[in-house]
Amino acid sequence: MPKRPTTTRPTAPETVWLASGHHTWPTPEDILRNNLRKLKTSGTIQDFLEPGSPPEPEPDAEAEAEAEAETGERVFEARWHVDEAVTVRARLTTGVRERPDQEPRWTLAAEAERPWDPAWPSPATMFWPETSSESWDHDVVAGLRPQHINPLPQDDAALRRLLRDAARRSWSINVVVHEAMTPDERGLLPLARLLPPGLRHRVVEHRAAPEQFQAVNWALYDLGVRVPRGGAVILPGTPARIGYEAQDFAVRSVFLDGSEPTELLDKVVTFAALPWPLPEDAEKALTALRRDWHLVTIEEELAHARALVDSYAEALDAMTRSRDRYREATELAHEALAELKELRRIAPAGRETSYGQHERPVTANPLTTAIQRLTGPLRSRRMSGDEANAPDAPGSEGESRESGSDR
Repeated sequence: MPKRPTTTRPTAPETVWLASGHHTWPTPEDILRNNLRKLKTSGTIQDFLEPGSPPEPEPDAEAEAEAEAETGERVFEARWHVDEAVTVRARLTTGVRERPDQEPRWTLAAEAERPWDPAWPSPATMFWPETSSESWDHDVVAGLRPQHINPLPQDDAALRRLLRDAARRSWSINVVVHEAMTPDERGLLPLARLLPPGLRHRVVEHRAAPEQFQAVNWALYDLGVRVPRGGAVILPGTPARIGYEAQDFAVRSVFLDGSEPTELLDKVVTFAALPWPLPEDAEKALTALRRDWHLVTIEEELAHARALVDSYAEALDAMTRSRDRYREATELAHEALAELKELRRIAPAGRETSYGQHERPVTANPLTTAIQRLTGPLRSRRMSGDEANAPDAPGSEGESRESGSDR
């Protein structure tokens, strides 16, 4: 079985579409801008924006700007509607190089107002021109192409390395198909053409030749999966999708005769719907889409302004209540201090006793004095009652007995 991740990662929401790949254009920005303008004019997308785009370069600085564009990160945002009323927001980042010797990488994150329907158009075609897929439709793993058949290498070490990288690094859904016999032209049609539009740029189809059956399963051993002879299996990915079981995503027979492999297509759609623990880069792309979004409508700006006004009003109300409580506490403290001063002022300076001495002036705490004033009479009454009940008290039974004896 595939190894489970040791740490829990957030899963991709059902409303999100994510993809990543490489392009081979030296300066794709102009191609993206031209295609976005064309799609906006035709009404395919509602609007687009290039946040932080630099001003038009001076004639003598064009070469320098082009050189910077080759290595710098560029961001494009677009919004469109699906099913006439569902808004989709998407953010594409391009120009990032993992290594200097690699082709620039692009990352696309899109989010809809309701769970994503695979029948909706692919967000990739809302940025990249479909007619130029040869230049941008490359997986992050070098040599792999969605919408194409990818023959597995004949060298065992290269085969194992490729499948390992595809399972660990690719965001795509990787499907390994074993050819029971060498197919004819009808069997060399890629699986992607039969998939819903929203999945065509997210599936990579690997083909193992008839003689590679043992080698491909040896390469898949570490992933905990096995491809049936003449069948297919979907790789779990890293992290593995929640609920993935290898036997549930293996197909015993795939007929490569031009017919539609219904069972395999259904399993690909089911696999795509499983909760996906996001790789670190995918999580960053989704966070950037939500936090760094700039393409807002007037209605969204007004709603945002109203939300700010409401939050400011709540903060002001809380500050006002806090100020009133502070003022009330201050007034009570001043009143208590005034009462304390008044009690000290009216306290007796001292009285002369029967022996000609003066009592010590009252300096006790006014609260203590008040308590003593209340408890003094009670204590006197209690003491009088105790003396009356004492054996040697006047009028008691002992005194009467003593008087009788004297008589």
